[in-house]
Amino acid sequence: MSAYRRGRALEYRVMELLKAEGWLCFRSAASHSPVDVIAGRGGEVLLVQVKSAKSRMSQDELSELCAWAEAFGARAEVWRRWRSRPGFQRLLAYKPMQAKGATPG
Repeated sequence: MSAYRRGRALEYRVMELLKAEGWLCFRSAASHSPVDVIAGRGGEVLLVQVKSAKSRMSQDELSELCAWAEAFGARAEVWRRWRSRPGFQRLLAYKPMQAKGATPG
């Protein structure tokens, strides 16, 4: 299986897990952007970069993901899939600040 197909399979798996949590989501197909999956739920936006065990995310890529999240008022996460462990490791990359006087959702 090609690297593209493995990555696509991981992205679809992430979407399945997010949908099970009540998120509406779509995949940024064949993109070379910092965002692989975009999800929304109850007015909240989540941007996800999916990585396999072998891939690494550079500091520049992480900064770009955070810049996108800030621009959209979204939370950003990096989901890493390890071969030796089931599921994904979810790492918070960016969390938007709440507006003053706003109540947590």
